Amino acid sequence: MHAVTADDHRPDGPVAVLANPTAGRGRHRGLLPELLDRLSTAGRPVRLLRADSADGAEAACRAAVADGVAALIAVGGDGTVHRAMQAVAGTAVPFGPVPAGTGNDFAVETGFPSEPRAAADVIAAALREGRSRPVDLARMTGADGTVRWYGAVLAAGFDAIVNERANRMRWPRGPRRYDLAIVAELARLRPRRYTLTLDGERVEVDSVLVAVGNTASYGGGMRICPAADPTDGLLDVVVGGRFDRRTLIRVKPRIYAGTHVTHPLVHTYRARTVTIAAEDITTYADGERSLPLPVTVTATPAALHLLH
Repeated sequence: MHAVTADDHRPDGPVAVLANPTAGRGRHRGLLPELLDRLSTAGRPVRLLRADSADGAEAACRAAVADGVAALIAVGGDGTVHRAMQAVAGTAVPFGPVPAGTGNDFAVETGFPSEPRAAADVIAAALREGRSRPVDLARMTGADGTVRWYGAVLAAGFDAIVNERANRMRWPRGPRRYDLAIVAELARLRPRRYTLTLDGERVEVDSVLVAVGNTASYGGGMRICPAADPTDGLLDVVVGGRFDRRTLIRVKPRIYAGTHVTHPLVHTYRARTVTIAAEDITTYADGERSLPLPVTVTATPAALHLLH
């Protein structure tokens, strides 16, 4: 992470914008010129960042922050926000998410309008007024010392396993691939042994669902950690125990309302630091492929300054 101090931050500099034209299956692609116009009403030059890959997008954001931009804006879904977030986490550079993806959980959970133009107007007003609001982020550290940040939810159970299978599949393309991955993983569903260390207290669990939330929802409105608050300095941990296929299929729809936490096989915890260990699991943070277990996740207060 490029360290940016308050002295390095240039509030009079340009506003950098990372836009993902394929977010939300491209349904907001034509809005980008209007969104840039709305952001420019803040009275600062707007610089559109160029990138042709997820890694390239992240590198472009880091370079912009190193150059001293006044703010960084991400136009897209949770994946785009996640990439941009890596550049501004723990810095003084304010950040604005414009929700334009399939899943916009971080933006919505932190109070931004779900309509892209309305969100751009909120961000532009905050820029004009020099206003920002601090929120927590979750800081992940892998076994090899790699550090990643996330804003919404870390999945380390069934959902992560399904995503990993879907990403390995070459056919079919689109949402159907994810549906087939769910069917395949349901057929071989089994609880796995996890070791959780919650603020130093070790817990052994056999689980199907494991999530660590900074905010409540992931996957486009699934409230997996319904009580999570990105301003309380704590992480919410939700563990779904020894589910069989039938139970998981019954419980899964309840996640949208957050009522799954009342099921007797679901357990919730709250901690500042959480270490998760299990065999052969790759985590997904904000819906993006992230670090393999074991990982340590730490709630980091005021790690991000939102233009809101």
